[in-house]
Amino acid sequence: MKEQEFIEVYGARAHNLKNIDVKIPREKLVVITGLSGSGKSSLAFDTIYAEGQRRYIETFSAYARQFLGGLERPDVDKIEGLSPVISIEQKTTNKSPRSTVGTITEIYDFLRLLFARASDAYSYNTGEKMVSYSDDQIKELILKDFEGKRIAVLAPLIKSRKGHYRELFEQISKQGFLRVRVDGEIREIEKGMKLDRYKTHDIEVVIDRLVVDENSDKRLEETIKTALYTGDNILMVIDVDDEKPRYFSRELMCPTTGIAYPNPEPNTFSFNSPKGACDKCNGLGTTNEVNLNKVIPDDSISIKNGGIVPLGEQKSSWIFKQLQTIAERYKFKLTDPIADIPKEALEVILHGGKESFKIQSKAAGVTRNYQIDFEGIVSFIENQYKNTDSSSIKRWAKGFMDEIKCSSCNGKRLKKEALHFKFTGKNISDLAQMDVTELASWFSNIEEKMSKKQLSIASEILKEIRTRIQFLLDVGLDYLTLDRTSKSLSGGEAQRIRLATQIGSQLVGVLYILDEPSIGLHQRDNQKLIDSLIKLRDVGNSVLVVEHDEDMIKNADYVLDIGPGAGRYGGEIVSIGSFDEIINQTTLTTDYLSKRKAIEVPKKRRAGNGKKIKLTGASGNNLKDVSVEFPLGKMICVTGVSGSGKSTLINETLYPILNAHIYRGVKEPMPYKKITGLEHIDKVIDIDQSPIGRTPRSNPATYTGVFSEIRSLFSKTPEAAIRGYKPGRFSFNVKGGRCETCQGGGVRVIEMNFLPDVHVECETCQGKRFNRETLEIRYKGKSISDVLEMTINQAVEFFEHIPKIYRKLKTIQDVGLGYITLGQQSTTLSGGEAQRIKLASELSKRDTGNTFYILDEPTTGLHFEDIRVLMEVLNKLVDKGNTVLIIEHNLDVIKLADYIIDVGMEGGKGGGQIVTTGSPEKVAKHKTSYTAKFLKKELTN
Repeated sequence: MKEQEFIEVYGARAHNLKNIDVKIPREKLVVITGLSGSGKSSLAFDTIYAEGQRRYIETFSAYARQFLGGLERPDVDKIEGLSPVISIEQKTTNKSPRSTVGTITEIYDFLRLLFARASDAYSYNTGEKMVSYSDDQIKELILKDFEGKRIAVLAPLIKSRKGHYRELFEQISKQGFLRVRVDGEIREIEKGMKLDRYKTHDIEVVIDRLVVDENSDKRLEETIKTALYTGDNILMVIDVDDEKPRYFSRELMCPTTGIAYPNPEPNTFSFNSPKGACDKCNGLGTTNEVNLNKVIPDDSISIKNGGIVPLGEQKSSWIFKQLQTIAERYKFKLTDPIADIPKEALEVILHGGKESFKIQSKAAGVTRNYQIDFEGIVSFIENQYKNTDSSSIKRWAKGFMDEIKCSSCNGKRLKKEALHFKFTGKNISDLAQMDVTELASWFSNIEEKMSKKQLSIASEILKEIRTRIQFLLDVGLDYLTLDRTSKSLSGGEAQRIRLATQIGSQLVGVLYILDEPSIGLHQRDNQKLIDSLIKLRDVGNSVLVVEHDEDMIKNADYVLDIGPGAGRYGGEIVSIGSFDEIINQTTLTTDYLSKRKAIEVPKKRRAGNGKKIKLTGASGNNLKDVSVEFPLGKMICVTGVSGSGKSTLINETLYPILNAHIYRGVKEPMPYKKITGLEHIDKVIDIDQSPIGRTPRSNPATYTGVFSEIRSLFSKTPEAAIRGYKPGRFSFNVKGGRCETCQGGGVRVIEMNFLPDVHVECETCQGKRFNRETLEIRYKGKSISDVLEMTINQAVEFFEHIPKIYRKLKTIQDVGLGYITLGQQSTTLSGGEAQRIKLASELSKRDTGNTFYILDEPTTGLHFEDIRVLMEVLNKLVDKGNTVLIIEHNLDVIKLADYIIDVGMEGGKGGGQIVTTGSPEKVAKHKTSYTAKFLKKELTN
């Protein structure tokens, strides 16, 4: 075989990898699988991808590299046969409200180009098609239409604006012009001439007056040039006899009213550019406006007693002194109910006002001057929201505001000019609001509606748009609209969008590394995703996928199984080869694939406790006025194809309602009519996959709170008591007990100017994080540093007689994380591990038996065996009377549920309804549900 048919990795030791050598075939679809925490990501991302990135950065000059910050060399002896690497991970979505599906996939960029080059403009005043002429066309039209008539050629300067314009008339007169037309009347310019500054005016300067005949050709040409120069590319011709104006322009112009649009460019249609963005909402489509019902919820209370919520009750402050002054001016008292305050006074209080007035004091017979200079409560809240840097003040101001659709652009994000450019009858916003399926069918026969000129301009652009739309359809995202913001996408959706973008770029000879692309994907769409990856491979790329999905493993050309256990018990390659080769070997993965091992379906389903929460009329995003019951004391599973509305129903509607009811949460739920049954639960816990800590100082021991217990245990040892050490002495985050050389980090960062920073073990404490005195304190012969080095399994034995510590550690062990060390940096934990630590942290708290747990796709990153362990833990929770609600596509989880709520049918506009509910056996009999079809197979297996 030729040398370069494989990517060869020698001596990989990143994280828990045990010095492994591996050959991965190039230009094949290769799946890396194994238990969660066994070292899959360490091999794919921290070794192969990291080395590819490092080599890419090495190609820059030393000067450029110092700005990039170098990358560490991964812990590997050598890698051969590596091509340029592109990683498509889940975490990298943009949280900016300006990033949309259209901008990420670049479809919107091509649409902007299409509209800039091939659209027709229409007047927003009359709806007529806009016209633009060259100088020669203008001359020809004037000669033809005004032949033998007396005309005046004018240049418009001012259109419907107020002012006295004295300087403008002086300037015109200096340029040698003698007459102007003001508000439809031609006048000679006089010295010191000015207009009424409070009325709106139209002003045009008279460039020339002439009779149109065959001799006026040359003169007309000069006049047109001067008029277009003076009038900023617009001129106006008036027949002196009937005074009806006609407009001509080099730019786009309405032939009747003379309004002009600048010539379109791609950024005329961009809501991220000042040229295209709506001026009111800056291209966001929504504005925050003060809701007066939140400012004055009850107008029967007086100002003194706190009727104006932002001000609270009366105190001796400047604002209340101003209100007292306003009260004297408008003759009311601060003790009057707000409903009785005069209208104009309330207007000043809410929106501000400036005035001076005199009040005669009857007793002393003196007149006193008062000054009102009040900005108004509404303006104050708006200014605080716009101009403050403090997030708490911003949050306070936002409490009195509602986010509403922008009234100027109606949520379409663009200026009205941009929305009046149409391509075969649709503007760009109409296209951005269609879902991908609609868009594909609209573009499929568009040529029939296009003019010859449009066809010649747009054929290339259309080709690009169609291929990109097709890629989105291929990865199962047909329900998304182009104007959907990227922050509202799930991790799996965002990853598949980036996959579609990559397939669209048509690169060849690249190594793509994907991290579980099947997350959040219904079995129905799984085959589409696999086909897309096969397409990437067939073009001539190598595709490396970290994945647990059975279909993906079966379709792979080559499988690497890493194990045998997780953490320090993993990091070795247990089997390698094609699916048919590995299926007969006995590893944990193949046991499940060959059904030698399986997650058993329970014999009978739980009946629950008879109570329920009922949500009525949920209508957020694509939900169609849905009403649904959640029976308590059961394991509930919410299923349905991607984009059907599961997350909207649970994360955006149900969870914020429960959170607000129990903990006074601030997040606004999506619209719903009513909810009943909240009194049956007293705790709600939402467990997601976000990282548990973003700094290397955070670790499982600190996150679960077990480290505080261990520190207080150490401070109670006889030696610590003699020395007077408190629990803080055993913290590596505060001065006192930690090693000050590395400030408790255990490693020191050495900055190398042109090379990447090097992390070296701290020479003072040898990586132990604490100083010598602290390490002398021992419990059962172990120092605090030794305890942080223990795995959870070792620590459970070590602390078994200390109930507080044992309980917390035991739950971490029960969720299958016995292999991680207490002091492992949070940043090195996988998504699935982080979620299970959160789960363990919640499980170790005393539950009430009325707790409502919500888990969003907890099986992400989990192997079949991990899922079995996780479900055992969740079942224990439900057995104690709690309710567990899981949003999930994984059939191993769905078949264990007591109650299924299937949302569908399709994604996007075709979704948002409850298809069926009931036990798995009942749901499996449903005729049209997609979930039922796959569940039936799973239950009969």
